[in-house]
Amino acid sequence: MTAIWAGIDAGRTHHHCVVIDDTGKRLLSRRVANDEPELLKLLADVLALGDEVTWGIDLADGGAALLIDLLLNHSQHTLYIPGRAVSRASEGYRGEGKTDAKDAAIIADQARIRRDLQPLRPGDELVAEIKVLTGHRRDLADDRTRVINRLHNHLTSIFPSLDRALDLTNTGPLILLTGYQTPAAIRRTGARRLQTWLRNRKVRGAAQLAETALAAAENQHTSVTGEKPTAQLVHTLAREVMRLNEQIAETDKLIEARFREHKHAEVIASMPGIGPLLGAEFLAATGGDMTAFDSPDRLAGFAGVAPAPRDSGKISGNLHRPRRYSRRLQRVFYTSALISIRCCEESRRFYDRKRAEGKRHTQAVLALARRRVNVLWALLRDGRCYEPIPPITNAA
Repeated sequence: MTAIWAGIDAGRTHHHCVVIDDTGKRLLSRRVANDEPELLKLLADVLALGDEVTWGIDLADGGAALLIDLLLNHSQHTLYIPGRAVSRASEGYRGEGKTDAKDAAIIADQARIRRDLQPLRPGDELVAEIKVLTGHRRDLADDRTRVINRLHNHLTSIFPSLDRALDLTNTGPLILLTGYQTPAAIRRTGARRLQTWLRNRKVRGAAQLAETALAAAENQHTSVTGEKPTAQLVHTLAREVMRLNEQIAETDKLIEARFREHKHAEVIASMPGIGPLLGAEFLAATGGDMTAFDSPDRLAGFAGVAPAPRDSGKISGNLHRPRRYSRRLQRVFYTSALISIRCCEESRRFYDRKRAEGKRHTQAVLALARRRVNVLWALLRDGRCYEPIPPITNAA
């Protein structure tokens, strides 16, 4: 039986494939378009070169999604090799130049010699939808942050006291800025009329917000150069933030609905500090399949909450945060640990114990996150929901 290895350097419009045999000799090197007919022809040509093919690829989604689905649909053994691993491995190969063909050859050779690479499996349609929705929500949140920062910059340039007084993450101040952006306009309106205007738009705490805006307006009687066009930009950006807030709220509803449909939703949501959004992020980061993690240690390493040793010579016990991990999954466990400190007595006791041992806040939260990995992994393994452990009391 002839075994061969095919490495693919994936791209958005084109991929480059290099096929090698067990001695590392190149049997094929080809650049193909990211189109189904071209990819199917490549698949047929590669299968004709050997009896057993192992594929390696440096992307797990995005531009490589079509190729990966074609390979998995044809029952091809496909390994995922992160781009960072390919970059580091390239230092051990001859030549300093970088080309798609060289990267594809390195991917093929790494697939040939390494035994620790993660195989790609057919995806769950529900998890794939959750992954798309959570990614879209993250993009919307990033867009909102950028717009809010631009809004702060423009408002500060013409009305700094009002910018300091308002929390632009809340709806009320944004509604205020859609109608009033300058100190002169707020003074002309007055507190009573401004309060009525806000109440007509269903703003909570309209009276307090009106008083805050008027107090800021009384502190500035100078009209800044370029005030009029900047005020119009403030109006436009405030409306854009409100629009993004609506889109995020709609996306949150979709994410929660899809998350509730997953078979592990009840188990995941039973953990203190993990709601539908963080639960959906967990499914998106892990694929919802715990068979990929044969132990809680492996899940903790993937989540970046388990320290990695960096010992050398006489130095031992030198532990540091790992460099390669899923930041998306780390955020899930770290954020849920922070929330659980406030809502779960057991988590609070664990956190306080770590603080009493001399650990800093971040270290104590990471220790709690690591412990929660063990708990969640065991719950998913056993298919049971979380049950709080009652505190142990000393007998009288």
